[in-house]
Amino acid sequence: MNDRTKHGNGKKIDPELRLREIADRIGPPDREAADAALRHLDSLTKPPGSLGRLETIAARLAGMTGELAPDLSRRAVVVMAADHGVCEEGVSAFPAEVTPQMVYNFAAGGAAVNVLAKQAGAQVVCVDIGVNAELDHPQVLGRKVRKGTANMTQGPAMTRGEAAEAILAGMELAFELHAAGCRMFATGEMGIGNTTASAALCVALAGMTPDEAVGLGTGIDEPRRRHKVDVVRRAIERNRPDPVDPLDALAKVGGLEIAGLTGLILGAAERRCPVVIDGFISTAAAFAAAKIAPQSSAYMLGSHLSHERGHRMLLEKAGLTPLLHLDMRLGEGTGAVLAFHLIDAAVAVMKEMATFESAGVSRE
Repeated sequence: MNDRTKHGNGKKIDPELRLREIADRIGPPDREAADAALRHLDSLTKPPGSLGRLETIAARLAGMTGELAPDLSRRAVVVMAADHGVCEEGVSAFPAEVTPQMVYNFAAGGAAVNVLAKQAGAQVVCVDIGVNAELDHPQVLGRKVRKGTANMTQGPAMTRGEAAEAILAGMELAFELHAAGCRMFATGEMGIGNTTASAALCVALAGMTPDEAVGLGTGIDEPRRRHKVDVVRRAIERNRPDPVDPLDALAKVGGLEIAGLTGLILGAAERRCPVVIDGFISTAAAFAAAKIAPQSSAYMLGSHLSHERGHRMLLEKAGLTPLLHLDMRLGEGTGAVLAFHLIDAAVAVMKEMATFESAGVSRE
């Protein structure tokens, strides 16, 4: 355990007990605020419900935050980075060395998520939670639990304690960012091999078959996809993750960045902040978060439908409806930051649109 798993008096604490304590604090959305938002929307100069899902978003944001038109101008996309031992099985079109290289690219501002986040007014927070390299950069937060996971076809990807520690690291980061003024979060990730781990979690927790869950990832061909299906099947058979214990599944067939995002989502929910879920890997984390704390689902917004094979089914099982469908499959949080624009539009309608009364417009 590192210093993050100690009390102020230096005494070690159990990260699983701590995350459970935080998860149990997540409350339901404010129903009165959501209803007030719906009444306000119906008073605006438009036919009732005519702005469709923008109205749904506005009402949900009110329920999450307790405010009719919350100020969400301070926002961050958190890019969790980690490596995966399952890459030894040849499941990716890219070598594992790409993970630390891309982390430095994020830190330098050169990745797609940097470009799109800048356009959306979002801070990019890059976190080393399990990269298999020593990283030293002022723009990379060091929260390393271990240097990558083990090969899950040979045994558990990590220990239960390490999975809990990674979740807790994500929770604590959400609290830190919230204390600094952040009021909306997006999930992002980087980790060669993480679509394999996400697919395994789909099988373990969502009841999907390996063939339903496994896609083309970084751009592999169909023969390699079939090999990847077999890798996931072997990992499940070897580890037998408990379908009703998300921590067990994350430890046995998950990834450190997926566990970190699970914690980020739970931490954002505990602070009553909206958290925008990116693609396939992020949705696997969201599914795990909802298994840990069902109330956390009320604070999640689905951003887009990924081109990754299992994403549509996983979104349905997670109860998330994507806002966009752009055939994207990059990850990093790119789809989530694009969804920020639609969320901003929903808030602007609540703040700026005239009511029938204020505009002197007849309802008849």
